[in-house]
Amino acid sequence: MCNFTHEGAEAPDQCPKCGAPKEKFAALEADHVEKIERSRYGNALLMELNGMMEALAEMSEAGIEDDLDPACVKLWKECLDFSSFARQSLKAEIQNHMGKGKWG
Repeated sequence: MCNFTHEGAEAPDQCPKCGAPKEKFAALEADHVEKIERSRYGNALLMELNGMMEALAEMSEAGIEDDLDPACVKLWKECLDFSSFARQSLKAEIQNHMGKGKWG
């Protein structure tokens, strides 16, 4: 009813998300289970990349603050801009996956 996906041999007595009774749960087809597992892997990669881009942003800010020389500052600013662009793109891609039911 609410698209909650339970993993296990039997459905819970009630849905932990919406409270629907056990009878409302339905077993997923094998191909749907495969799609969920595939999306988990791809989305985990995107989330890991997002963490890397957060670290790049922090490092870039430190490099800009260090202000060793103009060429270094320019490079750090470019890295900061790239990390911001990448993080926004990652968010958009994850949102697309959620809209297509590819978040599992």
